[in-house]
Amino acid sequence: MSLTDHYIPPGPGFWPQAARLLIDRTSAAGNGLDACLVLVPTFSHIALLRDALSDAIGGSFIPPQIRTLDAWLELQPPAVAAEPPAASTERLMDLYASLRQNGWLKKIFGAHRNTDLLPLAQTLIAIADELTAALLTTALAQPDAVNYRWRSALAQLSPGAAALLSQEAQLVWDIWQVERDARDPGLARHAALQRAAASAALPLFWCSPSEPDALESGFLQAWALRYPVERLLVEWSASALPVAFARCWPEMLDGDPATDQAVGLPRGVSLYEASGMENEAQAAAQIIVDWIAQGRERIAVIPQDRVVARRLRALLERAQIVVADETGWKLSTTRAAAALNAWIELVSSGGDVARLLDFLKSPFLRHPALADPVQRSAMEAALVGVATDAGWAGLQRAVAELPSASELLGAIVREAQRYRNVRTVVDWVDATQSVFDALGCAPFIADDKAGAQVNEMLARLARDCERLTQRFSLPEWRALVDLQMEQTDFSAPRDDPRVRMVQLNGSMLREFDAAIVVGADGEHLPSRPVETLFFANAVRRELGLQTRENRQRQQLREFAALLVGCPEVVLSWQAKRDGEDVAPSPWIQRLELTLEITGAGRLPRHQPMLVSEVLRPLPLHRPQPAAPSLLPARLSASGYNSLVTCPYQFFASRMLALSAADEIVDLPERRDYGDWLHQILHRYHETIREQRTPPSQRHALMAAISDEIFDKVIATHPAALGFKSRWQVKRDAYVDWANQHEDSGWQFAFGEERQAKTLAWDGGEIQLVGKLDRADCNAEGELIVIDYKTTRKASLKTRVKQHEDRQLPFYALLLDPAPVRAMYVAIDDDKPEAIAAEALTQWYEALHTQLRGNLQAIADGAVLPATGVGKSCEWCSMRGLCRKGAW
Repeated sequence: MSLTDHYIPPGPGFWPQAARLLIDRTSAAGNGLDACLVLVPTFSHIALLRDALSDAIGGSFIPPQIRTLDAWLELQPPAVAAEPPAASTERLMDLYASLRQNGWLKKIFGAHRNTDLLPLAQTLIAIADELTAALLTTALAQPDAVNYRWRSALAQLSPGAAALLSQEAQLVWDIWQVERDARDPGLARHAALQRAAASAALPLFWCSPSEPDALESGFLQAWALRYPVERLLVEWSASALPVAFARCWPEMLDGDPATDQAVGLPRGVSLYEASGMENEAQAAAQIIVDWIAQGRERIAVIPQDRVVARRLRALLERAQIVVADETGWKLSTTRAAAALNAWIELVSSGGDVARLLDFLKSPFLRHPALADPVQRSAMEAALVGVATDAGWAGLQRAVAELPSASELLGAIVREAQRYRNVRTVVDWVDATQSVFDALGCAPFIADDKAGAQVNEMLARLARDCERLTQRFSLPEWRALVDLQMEQTDFSAPRDDPRVRMVQLNGSMLREFDAAIVVGADGEHLPSRPVETLFFANAVRRELGLQTRENRQRQQLREFAALLVGCPEVVLSWQAKRDGEDVAPSPWIQRLELTLEITGAGRLPRHQPMLVSEVLRPLPLHRPQPAAPSLLPARLSASGYNSLVTCPYQFFASRMLALSAADEIVDLPERRDYGDWLHQILHRYHETIREQRTPPSQRHALMAAISDEIFDKVIATHPAALGFKSRWQVKRDAYVDWANQHEDSGWQFAFGEERQAKTLAWDGGEIQLVGKLDRADCNAEGELIVIDYKTTRKASLKTRVKQHEDRQLPFYALLLDPAPVRAMYVAIDDDKPEAIAAEALTQWYEALHTQLRGNLQAIADGAVLPATGVGKSCEWCSMRGLCRKGAW
């Protein structure tokens, strides 16, 4: 029997010639097409060959078996009593578990944590697989010859490099020896190929754009001992390619380039020099839209620059053109992956409030506490006020008064505490699924396309690692999940076949009506290979592995095949980036230089006509909404201040409820200091009233209460120590002032108490609400409202004198009958002082009249214009809505 090679030039005629050759060779052997086996590179090539056979025969026929090699091997019977090959994840985690036991590895590779060794394990397995593919057949037949080749390869290194890398070299050699066991996938593949060849019963046609590796070559040679093998390979001689390509890229040729032929412009190749990323994406989108309008139905996008490709896909989808992305995007970029990552981040943080809020935003978490906007807002507001390092107990205390939120957080805490255990990979998968079930996420994740793929990824991890008994920590599980999601492509269903995004190597021997390469600059084309450990080109060449030159040669052939096989190709790149000139790919530069030297002319520049639309500018006017139906049911003092400051601010923040959520801060702020002082003073005055503490013991009482509250705060937020020291200096002065206030006849009545009162007008009413810091009474039963402030006395006096703040008269409205007095107390001054509201009765009555009039006007449909000025506008969170400055 024999093994024969046939070479076919790349281009649109490859599959028709392959079909004709297949027909002729089977006919010459006296066989029908169904009496042979054809192995092609990918599934897309199966349809191309079948269509070419149909065109060549012109009628009905029985086609041959056309398969990819891997798909065909899966149909073959397995070896008797053979163990299944180890899955990639099992091999990875098994090797990682061994590596983490060796401290010297961390030192050599600069690993600070065990998880830093996971990429190293992945690299070592990849090298072992490369060595298996190149040397296995020799290792099985002549072990000593492999040892000699290994020593010869290392001898290519300089003495200094060899001494430096000796430990790495020994590590790789040892790993390869250990990996070559009965469950090694490379060994299993070799055995399966040899079994298949031993049972060969048909002639074999092997079609591939590249040379077979050592295992595949051994398979073809073994098959040829029983039945003929004919290889259909791509011809890379000078005569098979356009003269310009053969002349400018001689390194891709088999043989010498022809030097006596005239060079002509390549057919259908043009360039587009973009002014930036957005311009490149817009131009590419316009070019594709134009091609579709011309009737082209098979368009390829080669995404050398993935950033431009993502923007291009978004622009096309806006034009109702859905890109079939064969390259896929990472599963880690999906919402489902983000939900899993947010959960692991939350558990790892031990109850960090920012991580919790991030997890609560997951669209798959649909607890009643999150479904109701009011409950959700209350829950988030309660959590935002918690110190970032409060822990699970602090978070639970924050929502203790919210039953639904407390129930949800309780479930999260229970699952988080269970999730931190050290487990096997299978147990980690089970624990993750249990979390999804317990929190009610499972059905919603399963219904999501990306969520279904996350579930599938987890199931695959469990299936692949069911033999592993090693246990892994939460950081190790997190590293494994991150790695898997980053290496798994998200396959979104696509029904539009007109535009396909394919990698350059995936375009080989494919047929397209037109193609555009985005990112055809020196940074992205050719792709830059990464050398692994000490495997420099000299070592790789000696071992028969792929070298940098081999990879670039193959990539150049793929690039040339695209230009030859596609009727129209546009090569696009950003000629400007960050203000600097960007050169096109060196392959393009060499092509242009060859054309210029030979006088063939210049490659044409493609100039897409970007569709533009002239928009008629419309002047912006000051917003003046009217929304009587949105008048809130409750109104606080701060809400009414907002109405007076700027009606539009009140409309947006209170009536539309668009107030921005409070930000989480790592360090305590002045408002936190004020909240702690309120707690201290309330407990202090309650204790004096209940225990009738004499004045001589009150300084000690204040110190004890202050220390207890601040120490509790500092336990979870050490940065509050500065505020504690600040209060220690001022608290005795407050005690002295409070004693003097009491001596003047006022006794503490109540504090930190919520009050509400209904304010009615013709046809409507509203509930006024507020929380009073404190109210005192005297012997005659009169009340005085006291509001604590950490603001300076001078500022408070100005606010009271100019009636800038309506807080005191608003609080007076909440009490019935109205108090006789109201005042601010500057508690953070070295000497506290009371700033009384002058003419409280007139102020109170004026506010009552103003409130009724303003609220009735809103209820009757009065407009709410943007009338804020000065600092009230500069710091307003609604300015982006009213757009002051544009009108």
